[in-house]
Amino acid sequence: MPLTLLGQRNPLASPSEQLKLLTECGPRLPFETRLADAGLSPLHATGITVFQINVGKLCNQTCRHCHVDAGPDRTEIMSRETAELCVAALAQTDIPTVDFTGGAPELNLNFRWLVEQVRRLNRHVMDRCNLSVLLLPSQADLAEFLASHQVEIIASLPSYSASQTDTQRGDGIFEKSIHALRLLNRLGYGQPDSGLVLNLVYNPVGAFLPPKQEAIEAQFKKELRTRHSIEFNRLYTITNMPISRFLEFLVESGNYDQYMTRLVNAFNPAAATGVMCRSTLSVGWDGRLYDCDFNQMLDLPVDHGVPSHIRDFDPTQLQHRQIVTHNHCYGCTAGSGSSCGGATS
Repeated sequence: MPLTLLGQRNPLASPSEQLKLLTECGPRLPFETRLADAGLSPLHATGITVFQINVGKLCNQTCRHCHVDAGPDRTEIMSRETAELCVAALAQTDIPTVDFTGGAPELNLNFRWLVEQVRRLNRHVMDRCNLSVLLLPSQADLAEFLASHQVEIIASLPSYSASQTDTQRGDGIFEKSIHALRLLNRLGYGQPDSGLVLNLVYNPVGAFLPPKQEAIEAQFKKELRTRHSIEFNRLYTITNMPISRFLEFLVESGNYDQYMTRLVNAFNPAAATGVMCRSTLSVGWDGRLYDCDFNQMLDLPVDHGVPSHIRDFDPTQLQHRQIVTHNHCYGCTAGSGSSCGGATS
């Protein structure tokens, strides 16, 4: 399939076109074959410890690497009815952690209600925050709300360099991110013994794998502390997945083949055993169920006979389900591995 087939909209490929590209122009060794060679096929969930809820694609930023293709013009938003189904499903379980993502999850009008309901169930809440959303006039009290409910913040910051951050996330975003981080620090986030956890997420600005997580974390801590007096708890490295806007970038820049080869050559069986889909269930904005947020964006819902919508939630069937995989999964199993919680090995 010629790569020029990508070219309809932003991102340039629909989920079906992306999957076709990943199949026909993808690795010569399919991911499922590599898993089988490593004795890991078929891959199954080992339980559900993270209930991830994608509340929609609306975002105040339009980032070049975004696997969600989020932005200010997106209308896919989780309804109150679906949010209530999520809370009802969670109440049937003892799943300890709820992970809110988007888009900018905080822009969903039901976000604060969801946080309140989940905390009443005594579950730990994580918010995947782009930082700049905290500075919007409509969100003036958002940081205080998150702190009052002891929400762990996982904040995107691709670099401690203004130029690199703005290249990936938009002009002026680095300065806004620094402002937001200082605000969070003042509330106690990232400070010793505060109980308010502030973790950062690093993903490369380009077609290469992230460095060792421990090394880049130490570098970020030194630079942010020295330059900006900012403190945080952990830094997670995440590999850019070859889907959506990043896939578009790879094709347009002529880096697609090289990047996929790099992922395949770096396949790590140890990382594959710890991929996040084995312990996470992802709920889409419309209530459909997925093994991970990446599968969600490729329209690959859970399969193999298990319930595929939150209205039919059955933890017994879902906690040991067979995972749906494809060639993009090389992104999570390369090198030290990649997940929503950083490196996996």
